[in-house]
Amino acid sequence: EGARISLLARSVDQLQKAKESICQAYEVEVSIFSADVRDYDAVERAINEAGSIDVLVVNHGVYYVEEFETQGLDVMKTMIDVNLMGSFNVIKAALPLMKDRKDKGPASIALMSSMAGQAGIYGFAAYSATKFGLRGLAEALQQELLVNNIHLSIIFPPVTETSGIEQVEFISVLTFEARERMPEITKIILESSPGMKAEEVGKITIQGIKSGSFSIPCRLDGRAVAIATAGLSPQTSFLMASIEVVFAGLFRFVALLLQWRGYEIIEKYNYSHKKQQVE
Repeated sequence: EGARISLLARSVDQLQKAKESICQAYEVEVSIFSADVRDYDAVERAINEAGSIDVLVVNHGVYYVEEFETQGLDVMKTMIDVNLMGSFNVIKAALPLMKDRKDKGPASIALMSSMAGQAGIYGFAAYSATKFGLRGLAEALQQELLVNNIHLSIIFPPVTETSGIEQVEFISVLTFEARERMPEITKIILESSPGMKAEEVGKITIQGIKSGSFSIPCRLDGRAVAIATAGLSPQTSFLMASIEVVFAGLFRFVALLLQWRGYEIIEKYNYSHKKQQVE
């Protein structure tokens, strides 16, 4: 839409490919910066070089699906460092520039969470913890930044097909191992929830940011989950606030039915698995 775009990631090759793709499709200025979100100093240098920021999209992340008991602490720490601390680093480095922008019109910070950041899922304990953490960050930070006309948004996509993720060295290890070691129970639970394409999530994200929405679900089932888990999260739309109030009880009931169904799947699987072991 004519914005000056700055991209930050680790791989220079992937950044260059992304820049070329954007420049072919749109007549916009694109700058690229290589940094690891876990390295605050590197992120700060890149952001200061990029200059003024009106819309900050924090959508990096890694995931590794495995039962909590068997998952290595090093893997858990990686997810915390990238998904949570990495988000702290990016936002903290960008805030001074966003507060000092010459145009005092509204600015936005968008955090990419997950539906696993709204409801816990078997095998996602550590990952969900990092994504739930983003919501707490967004809710508290929104209160601090109201006076600066900076709006927080948090996006809750389902499993998303991202074409480039396998090509990133570190993430690829987690991704491939996650697929191989994903618990069977998790696979069964996720079978009923089809994924989305990254382009679809991107369009919904942009629409949500432009409307100033705090919570941005990505599908009808995501909207239902958002209403059921609204809690004390900010709501800028009077219409959506009314819907949340009126339908909160109903969607809580539906959520309980889905939760009980999930528990039933887990119990049946464990019973069948134990029966096979005995035989």
